[in-house]
Amino acid sequence: MTKLGFIGVGNMGGAIIKGINGKLGNTAVFAFDNNADKMNNLSLYGATAASSIGEIAAKCDFILLAVKPQQLDSVLAEIKSAGNENLVIISICAGISAEYIRERTFANAKVVLVMPNTPMMLGCGAAAMSRDSKVSDEEFEFAKKVIGSCGIAEVVPMDKMKEVIAINGSSPAFIYLYAKGFVQYAGKVGIDEDAALKLFAQSLIGSAKMMTESGMTIDELIKQVSSPGGTTLAGLEELYNGRLTEVVNNACDACTKRAYELGEKK
Repeated sequence: MTKLGFIGVGNMGGAIIKGINGKLGNTAVFAFDNNADKMNNLSLYGATAASSIGEIAAKCDFILLAVKPQQLDSVLAEIKSAGNENLVIISICAGISAEYIRERTFANAKVVLVMPNTPMMLGCGAAAMSRDSKVSDEEFEFAKKVIGSCGIAEVVPMDKMKEVIAINGSSPAFIYLYAKGFVQYAGKVGIDEDAALKLFAQSLIGSAKMMTESGMTIDELIKQVSSPGGTTLAGLEELYNGRLTEVVNNACDACTKRAYELGEKK
């Protein structure tokens, strides 16, 4: 039986525990959080409350770290004290490198890095994953099943885990800001904002499906909506004049730069 332990049962850790319920076959799930209230209902999702970080580190094959940055060093110290050098450490802590984890646990620690996003809380997440060479194919497949239980998981090179933050980790906030502009426009022209939000949100869902399922390129999809001399082209011209794609690129660059700055402070 595979033993999987969660350290941290906040929004993301709790979402993944709920997501994996009944999906991992012969797997025992354990969890610990310093806030005892967060462990009250773990049994409803097939997980068992552990008494300490050390207990999880000693008994589990895999540990998923879902703690705040200021808690991480003390958590890693307890994992090291447990002495289980064979465990696989899955980290969803943004900006934390595999080297950082190994320096504070074991020199040959097996590390999987994950950049999740908040839609995982609804089972609609998009997570980027990477592994170091010490993690076997079988171990990584298990880690992908864990993370993929709350959406999709895509593999990226470990040296691009900071760059990918803008693409899936921070992008929900960028999308929400974009949506805000449409909702504000609706209010300005006298359309109910709640109705407008539902219409725009469904348009996002449909457009996302078109991008992933239609087989068309993004440029082809834009052309499909854009009738010659029509309303869409008039609006697109304003977006092109405003250099929308350049602004998006600048936002991503700023996001990545900050990720490296935060990494240097760790």
